[in-house]
Amino acid sequence: MDDTNKKNLKRLEDLAALANVSISTVSRALNDSPLVSDRTKKRIMSLAQNNNYSGRLKDKVYTDDADKTISIVIPPPQGRDTRLSDPFTLDLIGGIGDALKEQNCDMLISHLTMTDYHSAANLVASGRCDGLVVIGQSTLHDQLNQLAQMKVPFVAWGAQLPGQVYCSVGSDNQQGGRRATNHLIRMGRKRIAFLGDTDGPEVQLRFAGYKEALELSGMPLDPHLVRPAHFYPESAMEAIDVLLEEGIQFDGVVAASDMIAIGAMRALASADKNVPDDVSVIGYDDVLVAAFASPALSTIRQDVTKAGRLIVSKLLRMLEGQAVQPSNLPTDLIIRESCGS
Repeated sequence: MDDTNKKNLKRLEDLAALANVSISTVSRALNDSPLVSDRTKKRIMSLAQNNNYSGRLKDKVYTDDADKTISIVIPPPQGRDTRLSDPFTLDLIGGIGDALKEQNCDMLISHLTMTDYHSAANLVASGRCDGLVVIGQSTLHDQLNQLAQMKVPFVAWGAQLPGQVYCSVGSDNQQGGRRATNHLIRMGRKRIAFLGDTDGPEVQLRFAGYKEALELSGMPLDPHLVRPAHFYPESAMEAIDVLLEEGIQFDGVVAASDMIAIGAMRALASADKNVPDDVSVIGYDDVLVAAFASPALSTIRQDVTKAGRLIVSKLLRMLEGQAVQPSNLPTDLIIRESCGS
C-alpha cells in the first residue's frame, strides 16, 4: 500500500468500515477468535498494520460458558420514561432474559447515554458483549440508523419509524390505541380524555389510534381532553387534577400506560369520582400490578414473552450474518373492572 493512502486509525469502528465487516468481526479477528476464518483474520490484521491502527481491546467480562453475551441498553429517559424501575421495562427485560437463557446466552445491562452512536459501537468493540438490545428509540432514531450503518449488531424495542434502516420489534401501537378507545365508546362514553406524552413515537401512534376511533364513531376530537402525562402515576394525577380544576367534562380516560391509568384512578378517587361509574379508565401494557389495582385495570396487553423471544431470535440470526426485518406484534384487549364491564 502506498504511504500516501495510509490512514491513522484509532477506533475499531473505523477499521471495521475499512474492512467492510461488522465491528464484532474485527474484534474477534484481533482477538484470534476461532469464529473468524484465517483468511479474514489475515486481511483485517494487514489493514490494521498498514493503517497504523492504534486501538486497544478491553478484556471480556463474561464467562466462556455462555454461547453469546448480549447487553441490554437502557438510554436516559426520552419520550417514554425508560427507567429500569418502570414496571413495563422490567417485564420486557424479563422476557428478553428468559429468551436469552433458553439460548444459553448471558446478559448485561448498560446505561449508555447514547448521545451519539460511538458509545454503543464501543460497547461491542470492547469485547464486553456480542450484540445489543436497545429498549426505547424516542429521539435516538438518527443515532440508531448510524449504528446500523456501522454494522453493529443490535435490535431495538419500539415502533417502526419512517426512514428506519435498523431492526426493531414493537407492538401495533395504533391498533392498541384504537382498541382502547373503541372499548370506551362501546361502553357509552362520550367525552374521552387521552393522557400521554405524544412526543414519543409509541405514544404518538397510540394517540393516532385514539383519534381514528373517535373519527370512525363520529365523535369530535376536543383538544382540551388531550393532556400530556409521563409514564409515572404522579404525572397522571396532576393531569387529572388540572382537568377537574378547569371544569372540563369527561367520562372516560384512555391512558398511554398502565402507570398513567393507575395515577388517573387515584386522582379521580381523591376527587370523589367513582371508577367506573363516573369515569371509565383503560391503560396500556398490562403490567403485573394492573390486575391488582383497585378497581382492577382494563388495559391493552403487550406480550413481553413473545417480544423477548422475537428480539433474541432476530439478534442471534443477525450475529450469524442473516438479514432480519422489523416486526410489529398484535395487541390484546384485557377487560377488567375499571371500564364497567
